[in-house]
Amino acid sequence: MKLSHIQIYFKFLPWLFAFVSCFCSASKPPEIKLGMSIALSGPAKQIGEQLHLGSQTYFDKLNKKGGVNGSKINLIVADDGYEPKRAVNNTHRFIQDENVLALFGAMGTPTSHAVSPILEKLRIPYLMPFSGADFLHLNPTINVFNIRASYYDEAKVQIEYLVEEKKHTKIGFLIQADEFGYVVETGLLKSLSKYNLKPIKVARYLRNTHDVDRALKTLKSSGVTAICLVGTYSPLSKFINTAFEEDFKPDYTSISFASSPDLFSSLKYPTDLMVTEVVPNPAQCDNSWCKEFLSDMRDKNIDRPTRLHFEGYLNAVIFSLAATSCESPLEAKCLMSQLDETFRKNKEIHELFTYSEQTDKHKVYRSLFSLK
Repeated sequence: MKLSHIQIYFKFLPWLFAFVSCFCSASKPPEIKLGMSIALSGPAKQIGEQLHLGSQTYFDKLNKKGGVNGSKINLIVADDGYEPKRAVNNTHRFIQDENVLALFGAMGTPTSHAVSPILEKLRIPYLMPFSGADFLHLNPTINVFNIRASYYDEAKVQIEYLVEEKKHTKIGFLIQADEFGYVVETGLLKSLSKYNLKPIKVARYLRNTHDVDRALKTLKSSGVTAICLVGTYSPLSKFINTAFEEDFKPDYTSISFASSPDLFSSLKYPTDLMVTEVVPNPAQCDNSWCKEFLSDMRDKNIDRPTRLHFEGYLNAVIFSLAATSCESPLEAKCLMSQLDETFRKNKEIHELFTYSEQTDKHKVYRSLFSLK
């Protein structure tokens, strides 16, 4: 029996759909997978939460517009609790199970140190880690891209502030006892040595604990008039509040990793505290990215955007600008090259992080605590 034109059409219709579907699937750019291991639990979780929200906010906006050259960005987030072993497990999963293009916005020095052997072997890009450790900045052995100032940059500003501006000579340290503490302590010692000074006393406490009572007793009895704090907001705020209650009121400095908004909000008493920062206060900044960030935060109903939100947001911005300059599918080699190019040549980005007269010197900003 001879088939009619309509019968022939319907007979081949399923094959047509299959062909079109296959063609569309083949022509659609693959998504770009990034793995982000951060603290979403434990006493440092607010740091991870803010970094993630900042990055995700920009990626969400970009994905609504079609992503990067048609590829959507999939930011895969895993909680490491600011613990190295969990960061290693997350990194293995990102690479083996998720096949990520890069590790993005990882949080912490001890966690970065723990995953370095994996990154050295596989050469997976390690993008914008939330750490200023020297092993990530000076002759790194891994495929890393940084935008923030180093901890030595921050330490130098803190010691200048205490010695030159506040006229202190009896300075002590409160140090988180791990790789993070060691790296920052090294920078502080180096900066102090330029004034022929050494710390009067160095006290330590364990990461992810509030066990600062012994350190407080040690520093209080040492005669120090100022203390450089190295840790996260929760144990540091306990130290400062308890010290005040015991009538011990030194001046303080703290590193950016502590998260100044969370540290400041936890303080109960008048305290002289300066925190070094790696990005400006977006509410007091004329840069176009500051303005766009504040607008996007309002769209997310975030009433009080922080510098941590902003740093996470800028990480996403710089990644996306660089990735857009590469062909699809995005490859690591092109991405790393374009990240350097973007950071050096994008005027709006560059002025947020470096001085115009010294293009290789990273800016360090300040936050000063005031009790309202």
